[in-house]
Amino acid sequence: MNYAIPERIALTLWVGGMWITGYLVAPMLFSVLEERALAGMLAGRMFSAMSYVGLVCVGLLLLTHFQKNWLNGWRQWRRWVLLAMLLVIVMGEFVLQPMMAELKALGLDEGSAAQQRFGMLHGLSSSLFLFNSLAGLVLVIFGLEPDTQRGS
Repeated sequence: MNYAIPERIALTLWVGGMWITGYLVAPMLFSVLEERALAGMLAGRMFSAMSYVGLVCVGLLLLTHFQKNWLNGWRQWRRWVLLAMLLVIVMGEFVLQPMMAELKALGLDEGSAAQQRFGMLHGLSSSLFLFNSLAGLVLVIFGLEPDTQRGS
């Protein structure tokens, strides 16, 4: 079975969605909306939605890639990039986001320890998002399968 077109669609939807959400829509929300809390809440929901899109897409991509060639699949760097991206999504959505939500629920008073911890977690979350968006771009550029003519 030829998985190439569905794989490209899944990768495009996922990576394109990350780039649009993270580098266009979220900054626009903060520049247009006067209430930062509302902008943050909307951006957070969009990032969360993209995490679930990512979970579905990376799950399908890994499934099809390992179904094609289970043993040699571990030798290809693309599989490791997909696995790293999956780990980043899981860590961001199911570890960092609940911690940040808990801190927000307690209140983020100016200069408080909770605000400082939230800032640290937000910075980590942003760094993980940057990693995933760049890793996704690498997969878009080089493709999901090695080019046998180039030997990549």
